[in-house]
Order: sequence, then structure tokens, then C-alpha cells
Amino acid sequence: MSDILRYIDKANASIEVENDYVAINDLYHQRGWTDGLPIIPPTANLVEEMLSHCDRPWDRPIAKIAPRYGEATPIRLATNAVMAGCRPEYFPVVVAAIEALCEEPFNLYGLQATTHLVSPLIIVNGPLAKELGINSGYNALGSGCRSNATIGRAVRLSLVNIGGAQSGAGDMATFGSPAKYSYLAAENEADSPWEPLHVERGFAEGASTVTVIGAECPHNVNDHQSVSGVGILKMIAGTMATTGNNDVYNIEPHPAIVIGPEHAKTIAADGFSKADVKRYIFENAVLPLQRFSEENIERRFLVTYKERYGDANSSFPVPMVQSADDILVVVIGGPGKHSAVIPTFGVTVPITREIRLASGKCVSSVEEFKASRDSASN
Repeated sequence: MSDILRYIDKANASIEVENDYVAINDLYHQRGWTDGLPIIPPTANLVEEMLSHCDRPWDRPIAKIAPRYGEATPIRLATNAVMAGCRPEYFPVVVAAIEALCEEPFNLYGLQATTHLVSPLIIVNGPLAKELGINSGYNALGSGCRSNATIGRAVRLSLVNIGGAQSGAGDMATFGSPAKYSYLAAENEADSPWEPLHVERGFAEGASTVTVIGAECPHNVNDHQSVSGVGILKMIAGTMATTGNNDVYNIEPHPAIVIGPEHAKTIAADGFSKADVKRYIFENAVLPLQRFSEENIERRFLVTYKERYGDANSSFPVPMVQSADDILVVVIGGPGKHSAVIPTFGVTVPITREIRLASGKCVSSVEEFKASRDSASN
């Protein structure tokens, strides 16, 4: 019996099914183990190949995924990564993303179980993004790139199969969103005039990281007319200022502003740093109190911010966030005069984690895994 089969047997995780692609997919779909799309059958040899890029004990949890708090062992994550169509070299990104999602401040339980349409957005930074071909340019948040699609999908399948976020059970989203299939991109560091997101968040420039954000789908900012940084930022702030997003009602929201490279170049050329961008948006993404319903004023603003709004008149300004530092700014996309506003679940904090590679590299074989495991235990 192979090493991987021993692990599967120990976990009572193996099943026998007719060696037929359609039959396997029908079974997985009937049991609620898919996202509705066909999967790659996770045979023992494919799972073992995925795990060749992991130097951790295959049956020891790296995290527990809400709302079921299922144990995210490498073998379970690898199974979902195979199902999603990941290449083995993508696996360290999947592991890092799951670890980040399960940190308490991210509030994965809230995201998984809410009626809101939120889904984790994963932004990859650093040299590994380029090595793995993770798209940061044209259509980076859309279809067409295997690494973006399958890494994001592996995370989603893990949230369903390990975390228990099946639709109508653990996942109570009223109508969900396409981001619940896959939601991942790399930052376009090459075309950004500012420091990358991971450097801003305290990591070395040469580090490779994932940043997870509890996010809605992007809200496009179409601005082909503005020729100044102020003009573009005014349009972004206007797009951000809406009554229906969760961020405006919460104490520490962290919405993301995705700026296209053309817009970023114009904004930076007018002397705006990232901090300046955040400050402008914070100061200008506001609405008068009268734009909100009486019920929301009474049940939200006067509960969360009673001292601020208790005696406020109808024209009193309501900011979309409570601090300029709450806003994330990232450059993503190809040419085109577009940017995007991404509101969040509101009660969630972005988490950045470095992608862990064994001894500075991925483990390339089962034998190497065993040697690294045995060495670590001595």
C-alpha cells in the first residue's frame, strides 16, 4: 500500500466508485461535494503528487474551517486542490490562503454563514505570483487563467467540503455571487507606481504573500474622461458612496479600491501617494444622512454611532469608512481607463500571510517529504 493510501485509510476517507468520469462526477454532485462544476477525480496518485509540495504532516490540521470547524489537514486540502484542477506547484498558495482565512480577525464564520453575498478575495503578491503565472493584468478577476481559476476554486471547495458551507445549510447567502466559484488575482506590481500591497503591510519586497479580504464583487468605475488624479479620485469616491453597502454601518470596515494601471499612472503623476489616495477617498466618499432610511438611521447609526448622529440634521455627512487607514489600495488589471470599488462584509479584517515553502523551496517528491518530516521530528 502506498504512503498516501495509508493516510487515507487511517482517516477512513477513501471511497470506491466505478472508474468512470461521469459516474464519479454524478456521485460527488449528489453528495454536495462540488461547486456545481465538474471536478477532477481525486485519485490517490494525484493527491500524493499535490502533497509533494507540502512539508507538513499530511494528517495534522493547519486550521479549522468555519462554520463546521472541520480540520483542514494537508491531505484534505490537497484532495480539494486536485478536484479544482490545481497544478501541484499551486498548493502552497492554497495552504497559505486557508491559514489566513481561518485567523480569528477575518471572521470566516460570519462570512460563511451570512445572508450577504460576500466571498473571500485572495490577492497574491511577490515573485511566486509571476512564477506560477497568476494573472494580474487583462481579466485578472475573471476567467481564462488556470492558476487564478483553480487556486481560487480549491479554496472555495475547501470552504464547502471541510468547512461545511453548502448552499442553504452552512452558506445562507440570499443569492450569492459569481465570486463564490473563484476570486483570486495577483497585484500588477510591474505597472504600479506605488509600493506593493504586501510591502505596505510589512513584508519584504522579495516575499510572496496572500492577502484575504471578505469582499463583494467589484463595482466598476468607468472614467475615460478625467485627465487629472483629482478627477479620477472624485469618480472613485462617488462610486464608493452608496447607502446599501455593509461598510458604512460598521466600526472597522476595510473596503478595497482596485485601481487600473492607466488610472494609477495618472493619479501618481499628479503627486498622489497611496496614503494621499486613501485620504482623498475617505474625505470625499460621503453621503448626507438624509439619503438613508429612517429605520437605518434609528437602528444602525443611532446604535453604533449615537454620539455622532444623535443630534445630527439631515445634511450631516456620513463617511463610508471611519478612517483613511481602513482602505486598501491595490493595482490590478490591464490597459483601460477603469478602476473598481470592492465593498466588504464590514465585520472582517484583511489578513496577509507569507506563502510557506519548505526550506525555501517546494518539496519535490514523497521521499523528500518523508526526509523533511523525519528531520523535523528529531
